[in-house]
Amino acid sequence: MELDALKKELKQLIIKECDKEDELEWTEIDDDEPLFGSKSNVGLDSLDALQLSLVLKQNFGIKVEGSKETRKHLQSINAIVDYIQAQKTA
Repeated sequence: MELDALKKELKQLIIKECDKEDELEWTEIDDDEPLFGSKSNVGLDSLDALQLSLVLKQNFGIKVEGSKETRKHLQSINAIVDYIQAQKTA
């Protein structure tokens, strides 16, 4: 999958699966911006992290386990893309 298409798909999945449709458009998510925390425009929380982990497994066959690992790989769109690409080449 092309990199830009993957990023677009991830952003759309985040908006849909984390119930952000009323708050945000997928085009408003920058590739490097944090997805979690007070400095985040997206404003995901720990429940969203679990949902996002499930979405990654269902849509990309990527398994994200453990709290430290989850935080590291789900920090931004670019971090998720890097993780997906690393897992597919592993």
